[in-house]
Amino acid sequence: MQTSELDLSFTPVTNPAPAKLSLNEIEQYNRLGYVRPIDAYSTAEVARLRAYFDKLMADMGPDGAFGINCYQARLAGIWDIATDDRILDYVQDIVGPNIICWATAVLSKPAGSEQYVPWHQDASFWGLQPARTVTVWLAIDDADNKNSAMQWIPGTHNRGHLPIEDTGADSVFHMQTAGADAMGKPVYDELKAGQFSLHADMLVHGSGPNLSDRRRCGLTLRYCPPEVRIVDDEWSAGVEAIICRGEDPYGNWRHHPRPDNDDITQTTSPRAYGNN
Repeated sequence: MQTSELDLSFTPVTNPAPAKLSLNEIEQYNRLGYVRPIDAYSTAEVARLRAYFDKLMADMGPDGAFGINCYQARLAGIWDIATDDRILDYVQDIVGPNIICWATAVLSKPAGSEQYVPWHQDASFWGLQPARTVTVWLAIDDADNKNSAMQWIPGTHNRGHLPIEDTGADSVFHMQTAGADAMGKPVYDELKAGQFSLHADMLVHGSGPNLSDRRRCGLTLRYCPPEVRIVDDEWSAGVEAIICRGEDPYGNWRHHPRPDNDDITQTTSPRAYGNN
């Protein structure tokens, strides 16, 4: 199915009694496409998470920084984060009581990295419809404007699929949203380690090179309600979903239980889904 045939429209969240987000935050998500920061993990917990992801990246070798994609059903540690109530309680305020996690990615930019992530809309790359995924960006390291925190262009999530163009040699993607620099002033997703943000799947976002002396590492988790379905059979081969909360009354997703394995050298990723 071509991108032009997908439903990439934004449907505002209607939730008059959110459990965790405030009504103002729901309004901001609808208007701007994001909410941040949200506290999740303590300093001690962050230290354990950082050690865990450091080991995963070391075990992966040269591909560790941008290669730990979609292991949520293959590594127990990532499954546990994806199903953590401290995250799901906020996600539920956006997507409702039935929650699917269909992808995750560890995104680590080393100090001095010249690679950049161009402006893009996530859902335009995915074989899903309708576009109802919310991304959690969980900071493993502090992320700010100096070490290449992700940036959003507020309000671009409700403009549908925007035109794309080729990118430069240092880009991690070969395509980017055309004319993004004229779409408004970007906002940095500045987070302390252990905090996370929420953003809509059609919000234009990206990040620059990390020219600082500090690494910037985070974990993205992609959540959607079960009425979202896969419409690209070839693309679906790489999706290993978790029914994190509630149920899938539509039968659109196959549930994967918590894996016994937590050794990345004993498994592989089914597929890679983008960078931020």
